[in-house]
Amino acid sequence: MTATDRSLELITAAAQAAADKLAHDIIAYDVSDVLSITDAFLLASAPNDRQVKSIVDEIEERLNKELGAKPVRREGDREARWVLLDYVDIVVHVQHSEERVFYALERLWKDCPELELPADAKATRGKAAEHARLKSAEDAAELNAELGGELR
Repeated sequence: MTATDRSLELITAAAQAAADKLAHDIIAYDVSDVLSITDAFLLASAPNDRQVKSIVDEIEERLNKELGAKPVRREGDREARWVLLDYVDIVVHVQHSEERVFYALERLWKDCPELELPADAKATRGKAAEHARLKSAEDAAELNAELGGELR
């Protein structure tokens, strides 16, 4: 079995919406051969709760407006650390970067075929690591300033 055209259409629109809201590391898997409940998973992440919520809202709005699709279930909205949107044909996971690393969903689905995504979505690969490096450098500079330039 393989993901349906409808699933691919939903995945493409959701991935583009996530990319437009600056999600990190967007990836999609065809899970239709291993799961009977859905065709595909979309994974995306963001460095803070507010951005997770913004990405989720954009995906939901875009899929509704462009494709007439509404999620049958939305979970994790209150904490905005890991929000799941279940569209039956696809399931979208938008995670805080820390949850993404901890739960490592990619490991679970690595044997499933990766789905083709829009160029904007592909360009987000490695953004979480880049963001972490920049944040680390900022934190080190801040600590150095607090210590009066003693770190070298």
